[in-house]
Amino acid sequence: MPIPPPTPRSAVTAAYARVTEALPVLTVTELPEDIPLPAGDGWVTAAALAGNGTALDTFLAWDDEQVLRDNARKGRPDVIAGFGLHRYAWPACLLFTAPWFLHRRVPRYPVPQVSYDRTRGPMALAVHPGPFACLPDDPAAALPGAYTVPDEESLRAELRNAIAEHMEPLLAAFGPRMRRRGRALWGMVTDEIVEGMWYVAELLGEHEKRRAEHALELLLPGTTKPYVGSPAFRVLTGPDGRPLATRDRVSCCMYYTLDPDDTCATCPRTCDTDRVAKLTAAAAS
Repeated sequence: MPIPPPTPRSAVTAAYARVTEALPVLTVTELPEDIPLPAGDGWVTAAALAGNGTALDTFLAWDDEQVLRDNARKGRPDVIAGFGLHRYAWPACLLFTAPWFLHRRVPRYPVPQVSYDRTRGPMALAVHPGPFACLPDDPAAALPGAYTVPDEESLRAELRNAIAEHMEPLLAAFGPRMRRRGRALWGMVTDEIVEGMWYVAELLGEHEKRRAEHALELLLPGTTKPYVGSPAFRVLTGPDGRPLATRDRVSCCMYYTLDPDDTCATCPRTCDTDRVAKLTAAAAS
């Protein structure tokens, strides 16, 4: 389905443009409310993922085929469901965190307002813009749909609530297939929030990466339910004495079930010696 022309600029358009400039494989198209979100031909609405078992089956079949193609073996159904949720949640969380981090604006996107396509290579999101929160001194406070909150902590609370509103119906749909429940699922969402924003901020420059680390530590201090855990950033020392930034993930993506020797540098299963080796190799490449 060809995606319709985008809507005129909104309060979050510039943030999405900057993300795409830094990460061209991720695009966000804002559509007027009277134009339906794309569905079919690779596109799937978040509402369909949350409420239509057949749509979720089709969505996860893509992950099943990709794992078989790339690993020459089938993945367990719960692992495939986890991969599918990760591949949706990582870009979807950026719909909220990028405008907050870059412009201190928090949009609301209930599941009926988002559509997603990852079948053509780039990750594409289409949204119907709606209300957004901002600070009182933001020029965007005069725009339609804006509502103000008094301070930065209130804005962080808006962000946590907006992401939870979007993700809760999706966790209810994916969770039984993943054989995971509340705490484990919200730990995964915590990781998606942190790692998506951290990755994009690094692409924007070292200063932005450090700023993102501080912002994420304030956003997720470890006591903000339903989220589980904190960003847990820390620094290791490389063989040449250089600092190597890492973090301790709350959850495991379960890729080790396909290749026990290939774990993420932030995986709770990866010891610090292996982390140093992985991070040093990544820096060298």
